[in-house]
Amino acid sequence: MDIVEKAWDLQHRIENRYRSFGKGQYSRILKMARKPGREEYVKIMEISGAGLLFIGFLGFTIYLLFKYVPTLF
Repeated sequence: MDIVEKAWDLQHRIENRYRSFGKGQYSRILKMARKPGREEYVKIMEISGAGLLFIGFLGFTIYLLFKYVPTLF
């Protein structure tokens, strides 16, 4: 079996595995999925940004505690 036949065989196996992807249990989810509107997108970005800032602040606080608190004792 040469490399071209191996490649075709691999491609056919992959295609057969995912052929019924849109017909099974995932089809309902794919049909319900939609592109978010501008308001929804902005709200998601605000919440994600706030979470990112909170996690960064928490990490920086822990860094400062480990750096300066042990030297006080």
